[in-house]
Amino acid sequence: MTETTEVASVKTHRAAPSRHRTTRSGNSPQGRSTWGQLLRRATPWLFLAAPLVLLITFTYVPVGNMIYYSFTDWDGISPDRNFTGADNYVQIFTRPELFRVFFVSFYYLAASVAQIAVALYFATVLSFDLRFRNLFKGLLFFPYLINGVAIGFVFLYFFQDGGTLDSVLSWFGSDTDHAWLGDPTSANTSLAGVSVWRFTGLNFVLFLGAIQSIPGELYEAAQLDGATRWQQFRHIIAPSIRPVLSLSIILAISGSLAVFEIPWIMTGGATGTSTFVIQTVKLAFQFNKTGLASAAAVVLLLIILLITWIQRRLVPDEKVDLV
Repeated sequence: MTETTEVASVKTHRAAPSRHRTTRSGNSPQGRSTWGQLLRRATPWLFLAAPLVLLITFTYVPVGNMIYYSFTDWDGISPDRNFTGADNYVQIFTRPELFRVFFVSFYYLAASVAQIAVALYFATVLSFDLRFRNLFKGLLFFPYLINGVAIGFVFLYFFQDGGTLDSVLSWFGSDTDHAWLGDPTSANTSLAGVSVWRFTGLNFVLFLGAIQSIPGELYEAAQLDGATRWQQFRHIIAPSIRPVLSLSIILAISGSLAVFEIPWIMTGGATGTSTFVIQTVKLAFQFNKTGLASAAAVVLLLIILLITWIQRRLVPDEKVDLV
């Protein structure tokens, strides 16, 4: 027994230096735990590094440059940029031909209201059991999948003199001598109608997804209580989709101020259909007034941010718990 004890004691003393060397090399459990904590804290930032670099490079840096250009008289070509202060902003608000284009946005804003109403109606109807509802869903969403350039050319022939619309109206004995894109009122109304046809599908999908996320037990309880479809919409559907409806309103307002594709392709901004974005593009690339165009873009950005802020203050997001 004594010999065995001595052997074990010798082995213990021999192993001790090795344990001390491991501690000094930093491979102790405490060191590994500290390194693991640092790695876990850094992992989210490593995943965010690439998106942040892309966001800063292609969003915030161009916006900063645009704000800088808005205080100069740069023509977009010359390396010389003379600082002009707020002169470009003064021109935007004092020259009627520059600020008048904002009134064109009211046509698209009214169209957005109709677009949201139509999308909400069909989303509510098609959320219930209905024959061929999948077919109707596809028909409503299909226009949003079509390229905007293609839509512009299709409706350009649709509204031209003697085109598709005139041919259809002639079947009902209507006068077909009207130039739909020939005067500002009918042209802007026609273009706004095209935007309704194209973007109703987007709002429809947003509303339908929100409505389908409502638990079915609520509808069953409402039916047992004798609630009509209108009462179900008013007390169940409407409160549940309020955040999505608020988002759609923000998108509608910002979209009505930033319309470009449809009027640019169909009229090129002629006959009083020029929007703020079309005017900005012309200022920058047709008249070589990049500084003034940058100021116009900054004004548009500030207006959209202000409207969004007001809308969020008037209709704040509320947590809806119907269960």
